[in-house]
Order: sequence, then C-alpha cells, then structure tokens
Amino acid sequence: MATSLMSGLIASGHSPQQLWVSDTAAATLQSHREQLNVNVSADNIKIVQEADVVVLAVKPQILREVALQIAPAIQQKKSLVVSIAAGISQTSLALWLGSDVAIVRCMPNTPALVLTGATALHANTNVDEEQKDLAENILRAVGVCLWVADENQLDAVTAVSGSGPAYFFLMMEAMEKVALEMGLDEHTARLLIQQTALGAAKIALESAESPTQLRERVTSPGGTTQKAIECFQENGFTELVSKALQAAKERSIEMSKQLGAI
Repeated sequence: MATSLMSGLIASGHSPQQLWVSDTAAATLQSHREQLNVNVSADNIKIVQEADVVVLAVKPQILREVALQIAPAIQQKKSLVVSIAAGISQTSLALWLGSDVAIVRCMPNTPALVLTGATALHANTNVDEEQKDLAENILRAVGVCLWVADENQLDAVTAVSGSGPAYFFLMMEAMEKVALEMGLDEHTARLLIQQTALGAAKIALESAESPTQLRERVTSPGGTTQKAIECFQENGFTELVSKALQAAKERSIEMSKQLGAI
C-alpha cells in the first residue's frame, strides 16, 4: 500500500524528492530508490525528522513498537500522523505517540494498487483543516476519499470497502466456474466476466441512479436476467450479504481490541 501511495503521489505531480521511505529490508529500499527515485533510509527517526506528514504503513502487529520508537521525534517535529494500519484505534495511537499528536486514521482498500482505491478517513481533534487537506491529498492520489464523522464507522467501512474487493472476486470466481461448466473456455469466460464487472462498475459510478434503478433498467420482464435475479433473491442473497458484512464488521471490532493498547 505504501508503494501505491508513493506511485500515486508521483503520478499526480509530486516530486519524488519530497518523499521518504523507511524499511527494514535493504533490498526493498534499493528497489524504491531505483524505481521511484525517492529518498530512502532504514532509520525511522531520520524519516520523521524529514517529514511533515508521517504515514504509518506497517503491519498492525508491529505498529506499537514502531510508534513508541518514533514518538519523541513525532512530538518534537509536530508531524501529522496518517495511519493505514487496520484495527488500530486513534486511542491506541495516541497512547503510543502522545495525546497531543495530530492523527488521521484511514481505511484504504487494495484497488489503490491500480489507483482506483476507496478510502475513508477520520481525524482526531488535534488535526487542523490544513492537515486534513494534506491527508486527503495523499489518499486521493490512489482513488476516492471520504471523511467519516465517527471513528467507529471505520469498522463498517472495513466490512464494506476494505474487504469488499474480495467479495467481488468471489462472485467472479463462482461465475467463471459455472461458465466453464456451461462449455466456455477459461480465457473467454474470464475476459467476459472481467469486462462485465468493469462495465457495471463504470455505469454505477457515472450514473445518478441507484443500484436498484440500474438493476431494474437492465432486467426485462420475463427475460433471462429476471430469471437469474429471482433465483438469487429466492435463495436469500440479500440476507447472506448482510450476514457476511456483519461478520466482517464484528471481526474488525474484535481485532481492534486484540491489537490495540490495553
């Protein structure tokens, strides 16, 4: 995700020399330097001293260790901290970094890898308007950004968009399996499904109509689409989606409790 953010910022006109990246792996740093022409260092403290905005893009399991290490430098520099670590609350981050630190917590998703991500953000009370603009500018480089009023809403965001790409891949996987059983070859089936998914998403994004209206518009009475839709509905499709998203949301809450500060 960090690589996607850097690539997106560079593509949107930011100079690579404005960007610093830290990693424990020397090979990764060398790759970033050669491919993106960004500044690199294995020293987290040096990175913080150079940055006005510090993006925490590490695994949640090691975030506490990293945060405690850089906390003195963050407080001295008065940096804005943007965390993309899933399940780590602003309360935990503030305990590790300092109660007066400006923190934006966000939940991006994997389509950020191809600059079509969806990210929800929430700022703590220490974040001013200029810093909010900075955080939004960073995440907008890889897709769309939305602010949520309550940090707890990020658990629902995780269930809807954070995990959401996998739901669509599951649907595509199931469609491809059945298409093969119907006699289509793998290449034909996969390309048809991929392009159909892309086209449906593009229509939905560019239309002012709701998904319900769009579905009704392409569902001719008595036709093949209606027959398939009825089959979905009769077999509890909506209820299954509800159960799946609720399960993801509950797991997000559970992870926050497990990984956060005590």
